[in-house]
Amino acid sequence: MIDYTSLYAQMSVTPLAGWLGELPAQVSVALAEGQHGRLPEWDAVLSNLPAVAPSQINLQDGVIVGQSDELSPDLFARMESQLRQLHPWRKGPFDLFGLHIDTEWRSDWKWDRLKGGIADLNGRLVLDVGCGNGYHCWRMAGAGAKLVIGLDPFLLYVAQYQAIRHFVGDDVPAYVLPLGIEALPDSLAAFDTVFSMGVLYHRRSPLDHLLTLREALRPGGELVLETLIIEGEGGQVLVPEGRYAKMRNVWFIPTVATLLAWLRKCGFVEEKVLDVTPTTVQEQRPTEWMSFNSLPDFLDKEDARQTVEGYPAPVRAVVVAKRP
Repeated sequence: MIDYTSLYAQMSVTPLAGWLGELPAQVSVALAEGQHGRLPEWDAVLSNLPAVAPSQINLQDGVIVGQSDELSPDLFARMESQLRQLHPWRKGPFDLFGLHIDTEWRSDWKWDRLKGGIADLNGRLVLDVGCGNGYHCWRMAGAGAKLVIGLDPFLLYVAQYQAIRHFVGDDVPAYVLPLGIEALPDSLAAFDTVFSMGVLYHRRSPLDHLLTLREALRPGGELVLETLIIEGEGGQVLVPEGRYAKMRNVWFIPTVATLLAWLRKCGFVEEKVLDVTPTTVQEQRPTEWMSFNSLPDFLDKEDARQTVEGYPAPVRAVVVAKRP
């Protein structure tokens, strides 16, 4: 499905070179025949995308590739038909030759909330854990990162990333690997910035997750963490019984004070809050590119301040911290 040769070449001249002893084999296993029954279908989609060199690639204001007059009506229809076969599109939006992929999440809003408060990404090695289809990886590259590596084991998201790369081309140093965080070598200590957004509450051991993120950072490197939070004091944590907002795998939702204490407990310093924002049905909702249930279906119909299970409705915080 994907050739990572150019990634490996770029890694070889960075502090990430040590990972190359095992990374190609990890990727090969993840993409092996039989890992997902729809892999042949997704390969066919990628092979049938029209070949066109865009006149422009704008990763600063969004993920905007080409202009509407660069594809004939037939090629435009072919592109749209192929991309729709990669439904559901959850992270975005994307604009490809005038085609607007209106994704479930307005991921650009999250980027706008955090981009002004993090360390300048120019020239940095960046890791994005649980990156989905790589929307934020493209934005990180657009912010000047030297190399961006996203991790996500869900192969549909990897196929969506490759569909965007088909049009972006090979010159932008942003890659999505079909791997989870468990693939990271121990004590890597190589990345300048590590992002973990929308992952922490899915981990059975949030402190272990934070420790793994810390070990991926070089000394002085920055963690950018976005996660669900609840109101309350230090030491308070919501542990949902059953589902939270219809999600099965939500384990721990801390208060902001608890989250900052977790960071200190795991050896981070200079921790601070960049943003706390309730998730609205304008930011997460069903679209024709993601037609399944979404946030409007996860909230109480009579009181949108709580989930259908009776828990506080989703509020997300963005915090940063450094590895000393």
